[in-house]
Parts: sequence; structure tokens; C-alpha cells
Amino acid sequence: MCGIFGYIGPRKDAAEIVFEGLKQLEYRGYDSWGVAVVPKDGLTKIGIKKKAGKIGGSTVKDLPNGSFSFGHTRWATHGGVTDRNAHPHLDCTGNIAVVHNGIFENYEEIKKKLIKRGHKFVSETDTEVLTHLVEDLNKKVNFAEAVRIAFNQMDGLNAIIAINTKDRTFVAVKNGSPLCIGFGIGENFLASDAAAFISHTKNVHFFEDDELAIIEQEKVTIINARTKNPVRPKIQRLNWKISQAKKGNFPHFMIKEIYEQPSVLTNILNNFDGQVRKLAKEIKNAEKVFLVGCGSAHYVAMTSRYLLSQVSAKHVDAVPGSEFEYFEKFVDKKGYVVFFSQSGESIDIVQPASKLQKRGIPFAGVTNRLGSALYRMAKCKILLNAGPEICVLSTKSFTAKLAVMLLTSHELAKKLAEGKKILKSSIEETTRLLSPTYYKKYIKPLVEKLKNKRHIYMIGRGASFPITLESALKIKEASYIHAEGFAGGELKHGVIALIEKGSPCIVYAPDDESYSAIISNAMEIKSRGGYMIGISSKPNDVFDWYLPVKDSGVGNIIPNAVIGQLLGYHITVARHIDPDMPRNLAKSVTVK
Repeated sequence: MCGIFGYIGPRKDAAEIVFEGLKQLEYRGYDSWGVAVVPKDGLTKIGIKKKAGKIGGSTVKDLPNGSFSFGHTRWATHGGVTDRNAHPHLDCTGNIAVVHNGIFENYEEIKKKLIKRGHKFVSETDTEVLTHLVEDLNKKVNFAEAVRIAFNQMDGLNAIIAINTKDRTFVAVKNGSPLCIGFGIGENFLASDAAAFISHTKNVHFFEDDELAIIEQEKVTIINARTKNPVRPKIQRLNWKISQAKKGNFPHFMIKEIYEQPSVLTNILNNFDGQVRKLAKEIKNAEKVFLVGCGSAHYVAMTSRYLLSQVSAKHVDAVPGSEFEYFEKFVDKKGYVVFFSQSGESIDIVQPASKLQKRGIPFAGVTNRLGSALYRMAKCKILLNAGPEICVLSTKSFTAKLAVMLLTSHELAKKLAEGKKILKSSIEETTRLLSPTYYKKYIKPLVEKLKNKRHIYMIGRGASFPITLESALKIKEASYIHAEGFAGGELKHGVIALIEKGSPCIVYAPDDESYSAIISNAMEIKSRGGYMIGISSKPNDVFDWYLPVKDSGVGNIIPNAVIGQLLGYHITVARHIDPDMPRNLAKSVTVK
């Protein structure tokens, strides 16, 4: 949640550079934005512009010229969505500005002390308290030290970036919330996500917790905020292409990223043998294994549970990241955890991973973000290399994780060659589903039938069950239509009471051991008036609408998930909703 972007260098249009950088961070979710710039002469106060709502058609051309600027996209926590509550926040003098991600948990007690000392507050935020605290401390110590002391007085997980008119340096420090530095030539950048500055530089340092950086135009100094010990930057070079962070000829990032899946999956097919063998070895040697993820990543864990059971006869448990603390005690040196996370920064994954690390228990991290907290902590690192995923909804990173686990389950069963053959077949079928012909014949007419429905149901069995959950998630989080996935065998235990005449129900019916049973479930729904939409390799009289998907064995999970993504996208567009930035959602959830 929230986004930060900063620039210091020779260019005079720093505010516009920052403004464009914030646009690259919109996917993180926000409800207000703001930009601050230190004027070129450095003699006047910080120029600032901040607004509630989306960046949209706004501009920062009315801000003064300057070569030192930063900005923020805010997700409201303390205080409503108003212009005053938007970041950056100024101190009493107008010479210090702060942006902040996270929650300053003990801000109220500090605010009371600052009010007694004469500080005036204009917002309802915890962040403004931080600004005045830095101002107060800066009266006795230098600016960087003031920020360091303030950070150490804060409870909670936070990322702080502060500037002032005198020093013309960023002072940035973080604990929990992601932050990285982009190293340019005679200029430097600061952002919540390296994808925001890859058009400027690909050389990046990812902050570890408690690192404090003093960032100047030609120099970066890093220390540990607790001990003051110097830290040497770990500069890595990103292999992302600039085009991957832009829409190109596509109307939305979501559909672009859906169409990128065949190439992402092919890369895994051709180049992940080593990573898959390492992960399979770790799982094999463990007595108890947990697969942990949030949202779509949790559905990857659930699907993988079926794959490991069906293909390699390995029992594992799948647990939502937010619930893992209740099972943590069962993980010891003989146990193993595989964490799934697109961003590698979601708090419900980072916190339990951090606890395991402190206990000396190794684990795996399957993520799409080089340098993310999960990637850095994991002993077994599986980097998906799917490229930036800008749309809030997970698509290509979801199927990439499925592909990794499909191969891992087969490697565990000493059948990797067979697994690769299955994955290749599922890639070929995914490519066919993304053809214009398939859209016109099967997807488009169905979207017209579904776009105005209030409820959509989905049923599946075995590995298809979690795919119904993921497909329902794609529809409801993007289009705001209520969609639910269910295990087919659970219908008579209560769910079937929801069915009315005309209720649309999508049936995942792959040609496997679940086929006969799920068809029987579909008949039960149809007999009560349901409109049945079949996703299968073979037609059936129970289907009122048929979406043909060629059989690829256990690899069916991938093209079947893509069908759900396509329906989610096209229904959303048909309802005139932006699929890239659904309301109330953020790509990376960094506060509980």
C-alpha cells in the first residue's frame, strides 16, 4: 500500500519526474497524492501540492522549478481522505517535509508532548506528528540524526523519507515497509518499488530493516539506524525491460499481463530445472510442510496441496498467511515452509517469515520481486522472472507459481520430464485461449450474458476447486459482481440453497477422476434453474454454454485459471470499470 518516489539530481523539472514516478506506483492502491519540491534557489520554503482522489488529469506544472523533490500516494489509515491529510506533511516552519508508509502506533502520546511545546497541527494523521517530531529534534541535532532519533521512538512498521531546505538530502529509513534506492549518473532516485524508476536506472539497492540512507545527488551513505554502524550498499542490476512496465498497445495492464503468460510460462519450462530440483529436495526431506500465501497466492498453495498429493503422494498443509501464526508452533527444524508472494512484501507473509528466520528455521520464498523482503530472507529463493506486474490483480505471477509447483511435484515423484511435457501442453492451450477467434466465439457472447448479473457461482473438485476460488476472486475484485467458488461435493451441505432460476454457475469439468461427480453436481444445480457454463475438454448436455479447453492432464489448472482471468477482465470492461485499479485494493498489503 502507498507509494513513494523521490528524485535528486541536476534536472530542473524534479516535481514532474516525481509526478510521473507516482503514476507508476498507482497500482499499489491510494486515495490521495502529493508532491513536494525544494525550489532551485533553496531560499524559499518547500513548494507542495497535494490532493484527495486519483492523479488522473492533474498536473504539477504549477509547482516551482527545482532539482530535489519527492511525492507520495496515500492509503488512508489515520484521518479521512482529504487534501490536508494527504502527504507530504510540513513542519511549523515550512522547511521540513515528510512522507511515510506504515502506522506510527504510539503517535498520540508524542503528539500531546509536541502540542505542549507549541507545535500546530493541521491534519488528522500520524505522519504529521512525525514531521513535527523531526522539527523538534532538529533544534538540537543535525537533520539526519533528528530523523534517526525520531524513527527509533516510533512503534510499528514504517518507512520514513524526510527532506529540508537546508541540507538538500533525502534521509530515508525503514522497518517493514519496502523502500529502494535507484543509482543514476549524477542523480539518484528513491521509491517503494524499483519498477517506478526503471526508465531512469536499473541499478538498485533494496533497504534492509533499520537501514538509514542519506541520499545526495552524487553520494549515498547508509548506516544502521539503531547502532549507527556503516552499511555498504548492495547494488543489484534489474533485468526488467522498460516495455514491461508500460501498456504498449493494450488498453489495460491486466489484459497485457494476461497475454504475457505464455512467454512467462515458457521461460519456467525451459530454465527452472535447477530451482525446481532444489525446492523439491527441501520438501522431500521435511517431515511436515506448510504452503503459505495470501489472496491469489493462498489459492496457489491450495492448488499445490492437491498437486503434491496427487502427483508425488506428499501430504502438505496450505494456510493463509494471516492465519499462519496459529500453526507456527508446529514448524521446527524438521518442518519446512514455502511462502508464496507476488510482491514479497505483504506483511502477512513477511512477519511469519521473519519469525522463522529468527528461530533459525530455513524456508522457501516463491516471489516475483528481486530484492523483496521475502526474497532476501528465504534460503531457497524461487524468482519467477515474470516481469513487473502493474495491475493490482495477480495474473501472470499466479500461473507462474502454478507452473513452478507443477514441475516441483513431478520432480518430487522423479517424473520431471513428464511434468515438463504436461506444462508444455498447458502453455499451448493457454496460447489458443488467448486468440481473437476464441474471444469472439466463446468469451464475448458469454460476457454479455454475465455482465449485469448480481451473483456468479463456480464449482470444481480436486485441483479444480481452488481454481474456482481464484476465478471467482478475479471476477469479484475487478467487476464488483459477487462471485463464489465452491467444492462440488459441498453443494448439498447448504450452498445449493443459493440457486435461483437463471443463476449462472461455471463448472470446471476436466477429463479426470472428478468428471462424473462434478457433472452430477452440475445436474443438481441445473434442475433447480441454474444456468450452467461448462469449462471442459468435452461437451455435455448439462452445459447451457460451453467453453472448450483441451485436456492437458493436471496441467488443466493453468488454462482453466486463464479462462477465469479473461472473464474477470472482459466483464469488468463491459461494466465500464478500470480493471487495473479496483476500489479499496492494493497490490502489496504492508499494514495489518
